[in-house]
Amino acid sequence: QLHVAESGGGLVQPGGSLRLSCAAFGFTLDDYAIGWFRQAPGKEREGVSVISMSGEDTNYADSVKGRFTISRDNAKNTAYLQMNSLKPEDTAVYYCAAGLYYSNNVHYSSYEYWGQGTQVTVSS
Repeated sequence: QLHVAESGGGLVQPGGSLRLSCAAFGFTLDDYAIGWFRQAPGKEREGVSVISMSGEDTNYADSVKGRFTISRDNAKNTAYLQMNSLKPEDTAVYYCAAGLYYSNNVHYSSYEYWGQGTQVTVSS
């Protein structure tokens, strides 16, 4: 079955780091753009970061610029979101999505495949 799956979430103290992974199953990820999204309790889902099929173009939400880094390893069929200097307001369920069309707008959401999400909690 074609799908993507996130992993790497957890509980981290403020200022800490986590790396999320997004693995593709049943299809070749290098044909797809990747978007990362998050949804905090009581809030709407928001775009966090995007990366083009080749990895040459990326974009970030203002709230995470300079702290998060999106990347991909097409040989491993996996994309990543490295999150540094985490803040309590980064607490959310994080989702990855894969799509055949690339938009550098982090809010673009017409992706073909969505993961189930992984919880990130930033708390002391």
